[in-house]
Amino acid sequence: MVNDSANLLHWDIFCAVVDNYGDIGVTWRLAKQLSNEKQINVCLWVDDLHSFSHILPQLDPLLTTQVHHGITINLWSNPLAIEYQPGSVLIEAFACELPDEVKHALLTLYVQHKADPKLQQPPVWINLEYLSAESWVAGCHGLPSMQANGLKKHFYFPGFSDSTGGLLCERELFQRRDEWQNNPLNRMALFSQLGLSGINPQDKVISVFSYESTALLALCRLWQQSEQVIHALIPKGRSLNSLTCILPKPIDELNSGDQIRLGNLIIHILPMTDQEGYDKLLWSCDFNIVRGEDSFLRAQWAAKPFIWHIYVQEEDYHLIKLDAFMQVYCNNLPPELANSWQALNLAFNQEQGEQAIKHWQQLNLVNLPLLQHAKQWPVDAINDVDLASRLVQFVKNS
Repeated sequence: MVNDSANLLHWDIFCAVVDNYGDIGVTWRLAKQLSNEKQINVCLWVDDLHSFSHILPQLDPLLTTQVHHGITINLWSNPLAIEYQPGSVLIEAFACELPDEVKHALLTLYVQHKADPKLQQPPVWINLEYLSAESWVAGCHGLPSMQANGLKKHFYFPGFSDSTGGLLCERELFQRRDEWQNNPLNRMALFSQLGLSGINPQDKVISVFSYESTALLALCRLWQQSEQVIHALIPKGRSLNSLTCILPKPIDELNSGDQIRLGNLIIHILPMTDQEGYDKLLWSCDFNIVRGEDSFLRAQWAAKPFIWHIYVQEEDYHLIKLDAFMQVYCNNLPPELANSWQALNLAFNQEQGEQAIKHWQQLNLVNLPLLQHAKQWPVDAINDVDLASRLVQFVKNS
């Protein structure tokens, strides 16, 4: 039962920034959707406002509290500089471990409500987990976890089936994407806005947002020998670390908008952009190489072919997660095409440069079935109901 109080529509989300943009990217999108589409008063607590400001340029990292897009953003300091006021829902994003002050507030409410049921009860406590296509996720989604102090926490698993928490996707996202992609002038205007010059409408454009990988270096060497011009759009960061041996000068001397021509490959140094700008970038490229969770899902929604560079985990467990997703994604692809796409993704993640080259050459990027599949996949994957809507319903049922 949700709190019957003035705080009924107040939700708190706690996020510890990991890998700069992944976790905060997901929670920021979720906060905005809950606010915009569900009219929920959201307070987002973040421990690293400097990294957050890269995807929200208006954010002032020096302020302990501020409001953007209708969301209250609080600095998660230790101890908390701003008192936590319990609402109806508390989301602990990706097992980030709540502050002691918050746990104390929850326990206090629990004890008081147990003594007098008329008093406010603790918020519905949810641990938002990472997205995974593994089969066990459906069995664990929504399970409660009784804490030693008597409080109850629910595990919420995003996923690709009806039995999971769904996928994060704004209500009108696909419509906005289609309108954007149906007008080629949008793509060229975006490149100009980002300071990327010399890209012709017929040129192939690839966005790169990966971790370090020798496979990326191998592909760049291949693209240098391409029959047509290929533009690789790469921000300063981990992707470029893989290319130091072919760059004409050190990375710290490169600036946004710089171009590096290597045969028929032109590397453009991308400026950082907000989330809406990044979505439009993915919509505008012919192929996207992405990493983590937020950019991984947005690449799927872009309806373009992509490579997912998954975060490395101990004992190569990340490859199990990669394989689980590839099996789901390739379900309706012709076997030969599915095998080539899976092999390319696996080679990139295992840093097998020669294999990545081989499978890139085998994978015909203008192959109509692959492009049709990339277009149809978002419609099938969203499965009628998005994550935010399922999450609200989950809270009501709790």
